[in-house]
Amino acid sequence: MPTAFAPLTNVIRALAMDAVQQANSGHPGMPMGMADIAEVLWRRHLRHNPANPHWPDRDRFVLSNGHGSMLLYTLLHLTGYDVSIADLKNFRQFRSKTPGHPEVGHTPGVETTTGPLGQGLANAVGMAIAEQVLAAEFNRPDHTLVDHSTYVFLGDGCLMEGISHEACSLAGTLGLGKLIAFYDDNGISIDGHVEGWFTDDTPKRFEAYGWQVIATVDGHDRDAIDNALLVARTEKGRPTLICCQTRIGFGSPNKVGSHDVHGAPLGAAEVAAARAHIGWPHAPFEIPDTVYAEWDGRMRGHHFESNWKRRLAAYELAFPDLAAEFSRRMNGELPADWTAYVAKTLAEIAATGENIATRKASQNAIAAFAPRLPELIGGSADLAGSNLTLWAGSKAVSRGEGGNYLYYGVREFAMTAVANGLALHGGLIPYTATFLVFSDYARNAIRMAALMKLRQIMVYTHDSIGLGEDGPTHQPIEHVASLRLIPNVDVWRPADASETTVAWVAAIERRDGPTILALSRQNLPTVTASVAPASIRRGGYVLADCAAPQVVLIATGSEVKLALDACQVLADEGIAVRVVSLPCAEVFDRQDAAWRAAVLPRAVPRVAIEAGVSSFWRQYVGLDGAVMGIDRFGESAPAGQLFDFFGFTVANVVTTVKTLL
Repeated sequence: MPTAFAPLTNVIRALAMDAVQQANSGHPGMPMGMADIAEVLWRRHLRHNPANPHWPDRDRFVLSNGHGSMLLYTLLHLTGYDVSIADLKNFRQFRSKTPGHPEVGHTPGVETTTGPLGQGLANAVGMAIAEQVLAAEFNRPDHTLVDHSTYVFLGDGCLMEGISHEACSLAGTLGLGKLIAFYDDNGISIDGHVEGWFTDDTPKRFEAYGWQVIATVDGHDRDAIDNALLVARTEKGRPTLICCQTRIGFGSPNKVGSHDVHGAPLGAAEVAAARAHIGWPHAPFEIPDTVYAEWDGRMRGHHFESNWKRRLAAYELAFPDLAAEFSRRMNGELPADWTAYVAKTLAEIAATGENIATRKASQNAIAAFAPRLPELIGGSADLAGSNLTLWAGSKAVSRGEGGNYLYYGVREFAMTAVANGLALHGGLIPYTATFLVFSDYARNAIRMAALMKLRQIMVYTHDSIGLGEDGPTHQPIEHVASLRLIPNVDVWRPADASETTVAWVAAIERRDGPTILALSRQNLPTVTASVAPASIRRGGYVLADCAAPQVVLIATGSEVKLALDACQVLADEGIAVRVVSLPCAEVFDRQDAAWRAAVLPRAVPRVAIEAGVSSFWRQYVGLDGAVMGIDRFGESAPAGQLFDFFGFTVANVVTTVKTLL
């Protein structure tokens, strides 16, 4: 292992230890250990343009071991992104450009928000899939518009997480040849040397996935790293894992190779000792002009993007319609005739009045919109026939081939994180699917989609005890309520085909966060035949009314029809009732105060009805209202019997209202 330290890598080590020391918080060990790998990749191979972080055909770089964020911030600063030395000095400070973990949309050049280990790796798989899909769709002989690689740094922790198995197994199956991962094999995690809890043969593991593995690369020998990268880039049919043997905290004379340098400042004395050890005589945050000049990537980036723009200009001449479509999609725009097409589709669906499961209504919506939106790319976690996410034009993405449908296998967590990568890449709108109860497997990726405000649509079917005989293991009781707690997520639980279609439109048009569709297994009757789509779009609206309501029944999904039936019985007994359908509480809460007050007048008692936990609804019914819910796990029985057993009957609604009044 080389013992000499070079200025181009020492600057990374110095900035990392200085910023962490100043913040008195952070992770200096990984940036110091991966500095040589980063220098080789960023200065010799990575195609990017600091002046335009969103250039469509740039290479993507993902720091899956995001706790080492100072590595990425240093690289961005040195190569010329809008990340200043002052930003580095403000590492981990309030509202700085350099938060504790990288955040997309917050720091120029950051491609995805990372920190929860393993998810960046899964995001990178999604980005590589997106490149393959878009290349297959848009590239033509002698006209290559989409041609870039995805690089990811990862550590032992990423590989311990189960999501790494899910995502990398899928990547190998799909033969993602433009995905290159660097494994920082330093044998250290927070608790110490990993031999006591992580003894996998990682090279054999990835070979079994179908990856090319370049093992035992000296992670501090820049020529060895460069040679490994050259081999990786020549492999077109398999993703590549480059196993780099490094020493965490490389450059620290007394803490190198120790978990002490993983997640804590080195300390002033050790920082001074490290400066002397690596031969870096400069003051904290001081960088010689000669080092800046060597690192500056702006000219190189301008060259890369200019070459691509020339290819784009030739492409526009040869294929003007395709070029316009590519531009539209990469900008996240909808087709010019979208609004008119949506109005026509909604009218047609409302006219059918079909009594179908909302999962079937969802499939019909996909079939209606997907021909107009080739950017829609679907997928299911081995439940395509149950989630009903396939449509007549579905084409499976396969090894080396494009398509618009991903068979994810039983990989709910990776599916959601991979779809996050698809959305982050641009040019695609992903939708994913599983049973609602299995959203728990994917929850942290859902949270990351919300944190990143991604345009992702999650189709969760079999939404309640209505799925019946599969029993409590498969009956979601707490899931809709718990998903509603995640900021930035819109959760729709539609009552019929029209509400389902409106929910799909809202999800497609939404650009500031993910949408969840909670859909029924069982058929539901049409209840919105006379409702304008614009009212549904508000998330909550009056479905049935009277002159002076004595009580308001609030319901979602399959329970809306129950509320309507109870309303009729109560009306026959002289009790005036308003029925409110509230398919999306988040959208309803964003409406103006006048709309919300008109739908839910303050002075009228309220009863909420939903086949799930009751606590969520207390905010809508108040202390004096009532909630008809389920606060225990389900049972295995036919759906109708279960609804009766749990009290979701007209008689029970009537009794609840009378008791309340």
